[in-house]
Amino acid sequence: MRRLSTLNANFDESLKALTAFESSQDPSVDQKVAEIVADVRTRGDAALVEYTRRFDRVQVAAAHELELSQEHLQSALKNLPDDQSKALAAAADRIRAFHGRQKGETWTYTEPDGTILGQRVTPLDRAGLYVPGGKAAYPSSVLMNAIPAKVAGVSELIMVVPTPDGVRNELVLAAAALSGVDRVFAIGGAQAIAALAYGTETIPAVDKITGPGNAWVAAAKRRVFGVVGIDMVAGPSEILVICDGRTSPDWVAMDLFSQAEHDEIAQAILLCPDTKFLDQVEKSIENLIESMPRADVIRSSLSGRGAFILTKDLAEACEISNRIAPEHLELSVENPEEWLPRLRHAGAIFMGRFTSESLGDYCAGPNHVLPTGRTARFASPLGVYDFQKRTSLIQVSAKGAHRLGKIASTLAHGEGLTAHARAAEYRLEKE
Repeated sequence: MRRLSTLNANFDESLKALTAFESSQDPSVDQKVAEIVADVRTRGDAALVEYTRRFDRVQVAAAHELELSQEHLQSALKNLPDDQSKALAAAADRIRAFHGRQKGETWTYTEPDGTILGQRVTPLDRAGLYVPGGKAAYPSSVLMNAIPAKVAGVSELIMVVPTPDGVRNELVLAAAALSGVDRVFAIGGAQAIAALAYGTETIPAVDKITGPGNAWVAAAKRRVFGVVGIDMVAGPSEILVICDGRTSPDWVAMDLFSQAEHDEIAQAILLCPDTKFLDQVEKSIENLIESMPRADVIRSSLSGRGAFILTKDLAEACEISNRIAPEHLELSVENPEEWLPRLRHAGAIFMGRFTSESLGDYCAGPNHVLPTGRTARFASPLGVYDFQKRTSLIQVSAKGAHRLGKIASTLAHGEGLTAHARAAEYRLEKE
């Protein structure tokens, strides 16, 4: 891993280069995705069947064959090994309990003249969940997307999951059953996103699409945004660890591995004011990496986008973290609460030496769908609020119409919008 120091004259340039990532869409992928989306929008089920045969190598005669029954989902849940069944249920309970606290409420207040103002919170009618399939299947993502939607009160949740060569991940299907997914279709890629956005003869159109996917899925989500809502277009996984030098170096090394193993362009960064500790973590990496099944991926990630950064102190480490705005931030220090007020931008903050990022991925309770690529400066984790919408309520009394009408009339005339002004003036009481 490369080493940087805040004492170096070119540190700012080095940090900028380290965190730079070209996230623009590949024009060739974007063009092909545009063609697929347009085709599904035009031909519906027929296009889905064709793309499923071509990309997933699954031979079906009609789109309705792509739907997996509730009986299949419940069977997958029932037949799980006991340890997996208990772990899945425990994670689901914790995720549900945390997200239950996020649910927005309708409220109103009444002004002295009887005017009533407020906000009504209502759930989306139908949401779509994209889940990666095949070997890259993540039942935890099913829980993290489906449970907040159900807590929000979404009436119908449609899940799509590719099954390359007909291979179905039973743990993913069990997670769908446990979290209350209503319908599941064995389709993936850009064609699945298009089907959810526009609807086909078999798959109903949804109001919002959430869930991770590859470059084709990301491009399709960008393209259909506006027709439907989307959660985010996520980039490579990220972890940043701030350590005071007193955590086990093996723990820190494995925490860096936990994100580096996702793919070669994932990013793992350690900030610490102790040079000797950085040496110890580097030694731990050398000792531990050979035991990792995905050692080659981890090496590529750490050598390509990873870094040790030597800081003057923990306060400076916090400021650098704010500049990076990481997806996952581990605050592996004594008394983490002391440093929390200094940290403004992060998708999730894991406080204390015993709080590994992996606990957040699976079972702590908060959502693991987090903003990446510095978007934590303005974006938030996926939550119940993503599946609810707010409607303003305005009920103006006769006295209120007289008071507010004068204000509205003046402003409307100032904007040259006479009809606006007169609509307010018609309701003015005679002096």
